[in-house]
Amino acid sequence: MANTWGYGAMTNSLGDIQNAKAIIIFGANPAVNHPVGFQHFLKAKERNNAQLIVIDPRYTKTAAKADLFAQVRPGTDVPFMYGMLHLIFKNGWEDKEFIDGRVYGMDEIRKEAAKWTPELVAEVTGVSQEKLIQITTVYSKNRPGTLIWAMGLTQHSVGTSNTRLAPIVQLSLGNMGQEGGGTNILRGHDNVQGATDMGCLADNLPGYYGLAEGAWKYFAKSWGVDYEWLQKRFKSPEWMTKKGFSLARWYAGVLGGKPGEDAIHNAGTNLKALVVFGNGITSISQQAKVKEALDNLEMIVLADPFVNEAAILTDKQDDIFLLPAATQFETSGSVTATNRSAQWRYQVVEPLYESKPDQEIMFMMAKKLGFYNEYTKGMLLEETKDGKIAPIAGKKDFTWPEDATNEIARIIKTIGLTGWRADRIKKHTDNWHMFDQVSLRGFGPMKGEYYGLPWPCWTTTHSGSPILYNVDRPVSEGGMGFRNRFGMEHNGVSQMASQKVSVKGSKVKGGHPEITKENIEKVLGITLTEAEKAAMGANWKVDNSNLIVKKCMEAGIAPYGNARARTIVWQFPDQIPIHREPLHSPRPDMAKRYPSFEKDKPNHYRVDTKYGTLQQSKEWGKEFPVNLVTGRLVNMNGAGMENRASKYLAALTPEMFCDIHPDLANEYGIRDGGMMWIHSPEGTKIKVKAKFSFSVSPDRIFIPFHFAGFFQGEDRTGNFPEGTAPYASGESACTVTNYGYDIITQIPETKGGICRIEKA
Repeated sequence: MANTWGYGAMTNSLGDIQNAKAIIIFGANPAVNHPVGFQHFLKAKERNNAQLIVIDPRYTKTAAKADLFAQVRPGTDVPFMYGMLHLIFKNGWEDKEFIDGRVYGMDEIRKEAAKWTPELVAEVTGVSQEKLIQITTVYSKNRPGTLIWAMGLTQHSVGTSNTRLAPIVQLSLGNMGQEGGGTNILRGHDNVQGATDMGCLADNLPGYYGLAEGAWKYFAKSWGVDYEWLQKRFKSPEWMTKKGFSLARWYAGVLGGKPGEDAIHNAGTNLKALVVFGNGITSISQQAKVKEALDNLEMIVLADPFVNEAAILTDKQDDIFLLPAATQFETSGSVTATNRSAQWRYQVVEPLYESKPDQEIMFMMAKKLGFYNEYTKGMLLEETKDGKIAPIAGKKDFTWPEDATNEIARIIKTIGLTGWRADRIKKHTDNWHMFDQVSLRGFGPMKGEYYGLPWPCWTTTHSGSPILYNVDRPVSEGGMGFRNRFGMEHNGVSQMASQKVSVKGSKVKGGHPEITKENIEKVLGITLTEAEKAAMGANWKVDNSNLIVKKCMEAGIAPYGNARARTIVWQFPDQIPIHREPLHSPRPDMAKRYPSFEKDKPNHYRVDTKYGTLQQSKEWGKEFPVNLVTGRLVNMNGAGMENRASKYLAALTPEMFCDIHPDLANEYGIRDGGMMWIHSPEGTKIKVKAKFSFSVSPDRIFIPFHFAGFFQGEDRTGNFPEGTAPYASGESACTVTNYGYDIITQIPETKGGICRIEKA
C-alpha cells in the first residue's frame, strides 16, 4: 500500500516566483497553507508589479491579495483553462516559435479549445465572460508567468487531465523552462516530494523506476541481493510487476468481497494487517469505509509520535499496537523540498522516553522477519569503474543516516540524485546563508552550485538544476531540454525537439534521443574503448559505471535526451484533456453533456472502480444540491494529530466548523454558531458548527479536513489512552467526502463533491 497523491514536481522554485510578471493559482491557498513561501508571491508583486490571479471555488486569504479572482464552480478547471487557450489562440498570443520547436500535438489542443468560447465557459464554470477575458489578457501579456497548483486541482476524478492541461497552458505561452515561469506545485508537507521520490507510491520503485523485471534486477544488483531471493518474497513471480493498493483505497483491500463492495484483485486474499508510519489515516476519504476496514483487520500497527486516531476510530479491541515513534527533532537525515532541493535535518535532542526513530522500528521488524542483512547490505556497497557493485573496502557497519543517503545517491539515477552525497547536502545546509534566495545561486565556498542541489544533480560535482527544461543554460549549470520518454516518433511525427532547439553550449545540435549504450557513439560522435563498452550499462538509468552520464556532461547534454513536450497521451483514456463532470455533479444537465468515463475501470490499483455507471445511476443534485469544498487551515496540517495536541494551535480553531453563506443557511433555518448536519451521497453524515461567511457562494460550503475524534455525531475521544487526547477534536470532513477516484492515479475526488445540509 502506498500514496498516489503526488502530482509532479516544481519545475522552478518558490524563490524564482519573484521573477514572474504574472502568477496564476489554481486550487491552492498559499497564504494559508504556505505562509512563509507566500512571501515570494508578495515580493513578486513588489519587485515586478506581478499580477496575482487566483482561480478557486471560494474567496481565500490568497484571493484577498489577488489582483484578479475567479470563483470557479468545483470540478470545472478544464473548461476554464480551455477558455484561456481559446482566447490565446484566437488572439495570436501563443508563442509560435516555442510550440513549433518544442511541443507535439498542440493542433489537437487548438481544436478542443475552439469549442470553449467565453459564453460556454461562463455557462459551465460560473465565471463571467468578462472575467475570463480579463484574466487571460493579463496573464498572456505579462510574461514570464508562473502557474501554481495544489490539491484543489489534483483531487478530482479528472485530476490527471487538470494537471496535464495546466502545463499545456504554459507551453502555449512559452512559459516553460523560463525564469519566473514553469508549473510550480505546492506540496502540503516538508518532505512530500522526498517521499514520492523514494517510491512511496503504489506503482513504482524508488526514483520512479517501474515495476518491470529489468528495474527489479537493477535494484537487486544495487542492493547486493539475489534477484531470485527477492522474487520469492512475493506470492508468485507475476505479482512482482503488479501495482499495489493505493493509500486512497487501502480499505477496499480489507472489504473486497463483502456485499456491495467493489471487487478486488489480490491473489484471492484480503488484506489482514495494516502498518502505518506517520500517516493520518483519518484524513483519507471514505471514513466510514476506513472504520469498517479497521474493524475487520486482524492486526493494526500505528507508529507515530502522537496517538494515531485510527486507533480511536475503530471498535477493534485486540491486536492494536501503538508504537511511540520519534519526531523530526529526534532524528537526522535529508528531506526534499517542493522545488526538488535537498536539505539536511540535524538531530536536536535524543528520542524521549521509549520512543524510537522510524528506521530503528523498521530494523527491528526486518530482524524479526529474517531479512535484516539483505535490508541493510546496500549501505556497505559502492560502484566500481568497471560497472560492478562491490563492498566498500574496510567497511563493516553502516552509519545512519549518512550511508543511507549515499546509497540513495548511488542507485537513483532516473531523476539524477547521483550528486546527493551526504557531505554535499550537509555543506549546503551549513552554508545556507551563502545562497541567493531568488536564483538559489551560491557564493563564496558554494560558488557554482544551487541551494540544495535541486535534482537532476547529475554527478558529484554538478551544480543541480533549479529550472527544469531551460535550454538557455549549459547542462553544467542545470540546463536541459524536455525528456525523451515516449519513443522517437508518433503517427509519423518526430518526437525530438527541432534542430533550432539546442541546450546552450551543447556539442549535439538540436533534438536527440535519450542516451543508451547502443546509440551513445553515434549521438555524441565519440568512440568508446573496449573497456568502457564492457563497463557501461544498457542505458543511463542502470549504468553502474556512470560512464554514460560522464560522457554526456562532456558533450554538454542531459542524458535523457532533448525532445518535445507532448500534449497527446496516447496510452490514456482521454488522449487530450477533456471536461468531464465530477461523479456526483450537482448539475444533472452538465453530467449528461459532459459525462464521466463510460466504462468503469477494473483492477485499478487492485480495485474495481466506478465511473459512468455511478454518475448516471441517478440525478445526484436533486437530493444533494450543495457543493462540498474542503481545505486546510494555517494552524493545522493534514489529519491534525500533532497540531491539535498543542493547546496554543488548538485555541485558534478549537472545534470543527463549516463556512456557510448566510443566504444558504437561512434556507435551512441554520443560525450562525448553531449546529448543522452535512449528509453525503454515501449515506454518511457529520455534525458541525455553522460559521457564516461570504467567502463561499450560496451554492457551496467549506469544511477543513484536520479534525477527528467524532464520528457521525458520536464522541469517540473516550477511546484515547489516558493523557493522550488532543485539545481539539471534531468530525472528520472525510466522513462525508464523496466516492470518486482519478482514472490514472486513483487520487480521491475530495474537491468535487456534493452534500445535503440540515439544521441539527
